Amino acid sequence: MEKYDVVILGGGNAGMGVTVAPRAAGLSVAMIEARDLGGTCPNRGCTPKKVLVAAAHVLGEIERADRHAITVDTPRLDWRALIEREKDIIKDIPSRLFGLMTMRGVDVIDGEAAFVGSNAIRVDGRELEARNIVIATGSKPRSLPIPGAEHLTISDDVLNDPVLPRVVVLIGGGVIAFELGQVYARAGVDVAILEALPHILAAFDADAVAQIVGESERNRHACPHPGLGQEDREGRRTVARRLVTDGAECTVDADRVVNCAGRVANVEGLDLGAGVIVHCEGRIEIDDHLRSRSNPDVYVCGDAVWNSPQLSPVATYEGGIVGRNIVDGPTHRPQYSQIPASVYTVPALASVGLSEAKAKELGLGVKVHVNNMQGWLSARTYAETVAWSKIIVEESTDKIVGAHIVGHAGEELIHLFALAMKHAITASQLADMFYGFLTFSLDIRNMLLRIEVRRRTEYEPRLP
Repeated sequence: MEKYDVVILGGGNAGMGVTVAPRAAGLSVAMIEARDLGGTCPNRGCTPKKVLVAAAHVLGEIERADRHAITVDTPRLDWRALIEREKDIIKDIPSRLFGLMTMRGVDVIDGEAAFVGSNAIRVDGRELEARNIVIATGSKPRSLPIPGAEHLTISDDVLNDPVLPRVVVLIGGGVIAFELGQVYARAGVDVAILEALPHILAAFDADAVAQIVGESERNRHACPHPGLGQEDREGRRTVARRLVTDGAECTVDADRVVNCAGRVANVEGLDLGAGVIVHCEGRIEIDDHLRSRSNPDVYVCGDAVWNSPQLSPVATYEGGIVGRNIVDGPTHRPQYSQIPASVYTVPALASVGLSEAKAKELGLGVKVHVNNMQGWLSARTYAETVAWSKIIVEESTDKIVGAHIVGHAGEELIHLFALAMKHAITASQLADMFYGFLTFSLDIRNMLLRIEVRRRTEYEPRLP
């Protein structure tokens, strides 16, 4: 039995975040990873996907070239070369991360791990015992109980396939569907999104989502219709869908059908029962310090945490908290209220804090500043097709409690709002800052100072 102070299951962002504090404290650490170091985000998710999104941005710029008095021929995207570029950019990430872990003094073990006791792990015939074990195994695509599910592909396949399809159906109306859908649409593919729930991009403000839906539909990117099932027919994927409006059923013949219905914790093969870890359908019961409620020597972080945002920075953040709790004892707790998030469509949707609906649900008295910025000088300068914002300010304190931006470099500007929220900078103080002219950042002043179109002081007080 090999002994360590800490054994980490998973070599992604969360697992690597864990290593910092224990190694600084001189604790021995082993990391077990079955695939590539770095996990999904840099190897099979965020990073390669952003390479495709960057190409979609360029196509969007070319589409608007005539607005800048530039005449160009119709662009032609070499999809195979784009996939090769994406692979070239990410190819050395695992080796560089292995070097980082080696330099940090972490023993990296390749293999599939499973519990064989409350403080013991087996991996490829080896047994490791540790004072603390960390589950940082990330997530996997959610399986779908529909006919023909065996024919579904996943986002990994999209990032690897050098052949550009003609028609694509994306099942699930979340972030993955919209990001991949817009890449495909910009590349000239006909795209349909099927969503069984009444709301798409449900985690985001409904008005902001409406802006993205409108832009998506303008770019051969239809949505949303609830999906019923699919079958394989002569090499084509036939997908049935039921239109929301009249209940009529129709079919779509597609070259590719992609499961974009979200991701679930990847804990199925860990034998959690052997580790005395209480869970329900892969959801591990944890306390406020990210410890297993049934086995306090086991921590969980990253996408394996079922009720926190599945974002790469959140995984790193939670990993850091777990590492500090291992060293200091269970004293640190995660706080998720000021986490910026973006949907990397073209243009992007960016958000931080409360939606307007959530502010209403909580009974907050707020001012809601909504601006269509397409007529503003900055938006006209860059010929933006969508430029929109909604800033939500608590009236009694002048504190920003939510910000939502579509276009207008919102994926960058949103961090200024997150900074203000984290450090209690008021809306008036943020508006009073000096900004460079002529920049999108300068328009933050106008987002906050323009006429307030809705006032929400009539909300019912929050019930005890």
